[in-house]
Amino acid sequence: MLSDIASSLTDPAYLVPILVSVAVLATLFTILVPYFERGDLDARMKSAALERDEIRARERARLNAESSRTSTKSTGLRAHNNASVRGVVEQLNLKNALADDATIAKLRAAGYRTQNALNMFLLARFVLPFFFLVGTAFYVFVLENMTDKPLTVRILACIVGAYVGFYTPNMFVSNQSKKRQASIKLAWPDALDLMLICVESGVSIEAAMKRVAEEIAVQSTALAEEFVLTTAELSYLPDRRVAFENLGSRTGLDAVKSVTQALIQSERYGTPIAQALRVLAQESRDTRMTEAEKKAAALPPKLTVPMILFFLPVLIGVILGPAAIQVADNFSKGMH
Repeated sequence: MLSDIASSLTDPAYLVPILVSVAVLATLFTILVPYFERGDLDARMKSAALERDEIRARERARLNAESSRTSTKSTGLRAHNNASVRGVVEQLNLKNALADDATIAKLRAAGYRTQNALNMFLLARFVLPFFFLVGTAFYVFVLENMTDKPLTVRILACIVGAYVGFYTPNMFVSNQSKKRQASIKLAWPDALDLMLICVESGVSIEAAMKRVAEEIAVQSTALAEEFVLTTAELSYLPDRRVAFENLGSRTGLDAVKSVTQALIQSERYGTPIAQALRVLAQESRDTRMTEAEKKAAALPPKLTVPMILFFLPVLIGVILGPAAIQVADNFSKGMH
């Protein structure tokens, strides 16, 4: 019985009609099912709108929590002011020895704008070299990991460890600054589009920046912070030009500086800003697309080495393996 069933299933006279029937049914199912589906576009759009509102409310709540937390930690490192750190910095006069205007600008670009953040940075630059020096000396002399090296090389390793500790805060700040710039650069064209819509609808620059900060916070918290800070500066600084220039200097991006120059020109000469924003938004979007294309074009050279190391040996083995086995079999048969 089972042998008859197996022979029937393997018989091409039965197998081919079954496969053809399955293919026909699958084709009919693919073609006819869309006609019986109900249009749920309104429900899906409503669901997406509700989800967008939930995300916006959640992100705003997170931003409020972060702002309240940073008001007691980073910005209010000013309110908190960490008197012990400030006392150490003032007693050792670290600000004059380790900080200048460029250091303060780098901290602001990384999002650390308060005096207490500067004090923590200076204290880290003063303390970390000693920690790294002690750690390297413990690794070299106590754990005896470089016993085969001469004494001068081991002492040099300790000095290099202290040197790395001295520049570790700078590397951290530089990394944070690059992350903020990347976030701002990615969201900047969308922010310009939103600002253009607000300006064309008759909203002032301050109100437009405030509105854009609320909308863009989901995509880039750093850009929202910059817009909020610029709005505050426009409110209390006597010269509005300074507020726009501060926005460009804090971000350090050419695209942002171009927009701030257009805003300054509009404030000074009364020129319409909508057309300039439209052109600058398109340029920013083209720049973002160009950078994406550059990254895509750089993939083949980057994939060359992994392909040589991992793909080609496997491919050669798959192609030449059966032939090598046949040659070995024929050789062994010829030997016998």
